Amino acid sequence: MTKHKEFVEEQIVRIGTYIAKTGATIREAATEFGFPKTTVHNYLIKRLPKQNPRLAEEVRAVLDKNKAERNFRGGSATKEKYKKIKEQQK
Repeated sequence: MTKHKEFVEEQIVRIGTYIAKTGATIREAATEFGFPKTTVHNYLIKRLPKQNPRLAEEVRAVLDKNKAERNFRGGSATKEKYKKIKEQQK
């Protein structure tokens, strides 16, 4: 196995472990590890299940939870944004 492939496999497990422990979103994990969001997503969805199925199940549960909450978080952020704008106009 090449050094690059070993590095990538280690990173996949590190990112998966980070998400499973912290409940982080893909965006947060991508920022934390310095990878593009698409790369992190592909690592977790396509490669992690082959490499570490148990961790992949934990990560999938967190990602599903984050996805279910996404609309709520987005709506709350938008509400706060317009509330601040309205207060500034007074």
